[in-house]
Amino acid sequence: MPEGHSVRRLARQFGDVFGGRRLSVSSPQGRFSGGAALLDGRTLLVAEAHGKHLFLHFDNTLVLHVHLGLYGAWSFGGDSTFAGSSSIGAPRRVGERETFADGDDGGDGAGGEAYAGPPVPVGAVRVRLASSNGWADLRGATTCETITTAEADAVLARLGPDPLRNLRGDAGRFAANLKGRKTAVGALLMDQKIIAGVGNVYRAEVLFRRRIDPWLPGTALPDAEARRLWRDVVAVMNDGVADGRIITTPPKYWSDHGKAAGRARAARAAALPKSETYPARDNAHFVYKRDGMPCRVCGTTVLTAELVGRKLYWCPYCQQPS
Repeated sequence: MPEGHSVRRLARQFGDVFGGRRLSVSSPQGRFSGGAALLDGRTLLVAEAHGKHLFLHFDNTLVLHVHLGLYGAWSFGGDSTFAGSSSIGAPRRVGERETFADGDDGGDGAGGEAYAGPPVPVGAVRVRLASSNGWADLRGATTCETITTAEADAVLARLGPDPLRNLRGDAGRFAANLKGRKTAVGALLMDQKIIAGVGNVYRAEVLFRRRIDPWLPGTALPDAEARRLWRDVVAVMNDGVADGRIITTPPKYWSDHGKAAGRARAARAAALPKSETYPARDNAHFVYKRDGMPCRVCGTTVLTAELVGRKLYWCPYCQQPS
């Protein structure tokens, strides 16, 4: 499931390519025809994200509310002025980092053909948004609905604080949310009422980075440590927004040649294009999907177990109960 950084990038994408534009809204699949009709011909004012929820606000006070879930994804295309990623969402299809158009697959003029509008819909397109120079198609989302601003506010009221907003008081609210529950911290981080936007990758990684036992009850985590955990989530998720993928390891872990090579690469990073400073996917995480492999820090075998329906990864030595 796309985590909060991907949805924040989606909101930015919509603001960049459709903000202030009058849009054609349709449902090629037919399942969203009624909701699409309420938005068709209206102007997109604001695109915002909270956790894993996307809210597109239109000029008739209605909101397109989307939660991608496990299989949802947006695809984009348009002419040469329509810049941005070509697909965001559904990690099982496109990975944690979104894909980008090649510049010649949308009829944008690069191949000598004038842009003639969106292509014929392929597959079960729940909703299509189109402007004069580009389009966006949604497939497979768990939630796709047209709601009022009051209903959008009600959705927000049910969610925990979003690390990517990091408003005044959010750290304390998060700490209080943990302190009031005896549930394992590893489960609480996946509860969107506790903290909005954290998914399975961030859960495993931030708990390791803070050396927190994932089975520790929320009530047992000191307030100061809960606030430090919040600050680390804020940091790595903001990195995810900037990078377009989840990277939780520092450069010294990005090379197979040890710490010296890692430091050398870090020193060169400022002079290289950003795409060349990323680690290989196998080196981007401390414990996520590394079950049965040695911990990067202590060498102990990384373990996995099922917790709230998803695989939890942790190091039993680095994250042993205190």
